[in-house]
Amino acid sequence: MTVAELKQAVLALSREEKQELLLEILPEISQEVMQDRAFLMQLLPVFMNLVKDSGVDLQQLMQFAMMMNGGQPQR
Repeated sequence: MTVAELKQAVLALSREEKQELLLEILPEISQEVMQDRAFLMQLLPVFMNLVKDSGVDLQQLMQFAMMMNGGQPQR
């Protein structure tokens, strides 16, 4: 299956199916792809735009991230 075919299949899913897919697959695929720092720098603007477009306050997101990390800054 090509990336284009996979994209078309995913976009055809219902909202709930897309949410379920993201929750199930992101942890699995991120372990491998997050090892590449150059890729992370490509991915960061995508996530930042998602946050911005969602209307979530970036400060609240940072507070949540700190809570999830036990209050310790990430290194």
